[in-house]
Amino acid sequence: MEREWIIQMAIQAVMFDLDDTLLWDERSVEEAFDAACQTGSREAGVDPKTLEEAVRKEARTLYESYETFSFTQMIGINPFEGLWANFSAGEQPEFRQLEQLAPVYRNESWRRGLQQLGIDNEELAQKLATQFAAERRARPHVYEETFEILEHLKGHYKLLLLTNGSPDLQQEKLDGVPQLAPFFDHVVISGSFGKGKPDPSIFQHALGLLGIEPEHALMVGDKLTTDIQGALAAGVHSVWLNRNAKTNTTEIKPKFEIKHLSELDGIIQSLK
Repeated sequence: MEREWIIQMAIQAVMFDLDDTLLWDERSVEEAFDAACQTGSREAGVDPKTLEEAVRKEARTLYESYETFSFTQMIGINPFEGLWANFSAGEQPEFRQLEQLAPVYRNESWRRGLQQLGIDNEELAQKLATQFAAERRARPHVYEETFEILEHLKGHYKLLLLTNGSPDLQQEKLDGVPQLAPFFDHVVISGSFGKGKPDPSIFQHALGLLGIEPEHALMVGDKLTTDIQGALAAGVHSVWLNRNAKTNTTEIKPKFEIKHLSELDGIIQSLK
C-alpha cells in the first residue's frame, strides 16, 4: 500500500518553458542588436550601444501604442520578437493586424532610434531593421545543459514544451534547433491555444494533453510572472530557473528555485 502511494505521488511529467529556459533567446537578441548597431555605427558615426538603447526604447514605446498591445500581452509576445516576427500564422484576427503592422513597426523602431541620435535616414533604418531580423534568425543559441537534461528525462517522464508567443515565430525558433522538438510528447504555443502563461487555462490544457493531475507535473521556467505564477495558479509544482541569481522582489513564491537545469533531478526525486 505504501509503495502504491509513493508511485501515485511521483512526478509523471515535466513541462518546460522555451525562451531563456532551453533556448538562450536573450543572447540571440543581444548579438543581433550588436551586429546591426555596429553597421549603424559604421554608416552614421553613432555609438552602437547608444543606438541599441535608443532603438529598444523606441520599439517598446511604439509596440505599446498599437491597439494590438493588449493581445500581445495576453499571448506573451515581447517588443523585440516583433522586430523579427512575420506573424503569418495564428487564427485570431489580431495576428492579421500584426502581420500588416510588422514591416512598419520594424522600420519605424529603427528610424525613431536613429532620429533620437540626430540621424534622419529612412534608408539606413530599413537596412538595419532587415539586418536585425536576419541576424536574429542566424543565432539560435541553446544552453549547454539543455540536451543533457532532456536526454536524462526522456523515456522516464512525459515531456511537454509550454511556450508563449506567435505560432510561426515559436515554430521558427524550434526549426532553428531541429534536434529539440523530438524530445517532447507535446508542444503547446500560446498563440495557437489563444491565451498565454500565466493564465491557468493553458496549463490545464497542457495537463489534459498529458493525461495527468496537476500534482504529478513540474513546470520549469525562468519568468516568475508567467511560468511560475501560472503554475502556482494551476496547482502544478513550480521550479524557477534563476541562472543569474536575480532577487525575487515579487509576491510570487516558487516551490523550488534552481540555477542550473541539472538540479532538476534532485527536485524530482524529492517529490517522490
